Amino acid sequence: MIVVYGISNCDTVKKARAWLDDRGISYRFHDFKKDGLSAQQIDAWIGQLGWEPLINRRGTTWRKLNATAQQSVIGAATARALMQDQPSVIKRPVVEWSGKSTVGFDPAEWTLLASR
Repeated sequence: MIVVYGISNCDTVKKARAWLDDRGISYRFHDFKKDGLSAQQIDAWIGQLGWEPLINRRGTTWRKLNATAQQSVIGAATARALMQDQPSVIKRPVVEWSGKSTVGFDPAEWTLLASR
């Protein structure tokens, strides 16, 4: 089962979900703002993707952080702490495809993953 993690009102998540729906691809949606995220889940993503791609430095949540908070994100541990404290800082969507995780919406990559 494909699991899409994100926030329901995020435009990119809406596009991603519409893409899956248009192709009749079954998935489960996990709103990490409402349903939360465990440290283990974040650690699994960091282990597979690295921490840098998971931090959305272009988003409002990041921009609202003061410079000291932004500069303190220097590795996996500090990134995990920020993502747990402020899940909106996570780039969306994070998608778990059987055995592989992706971050962001990339229709070309998703076409390949969905065909497996």
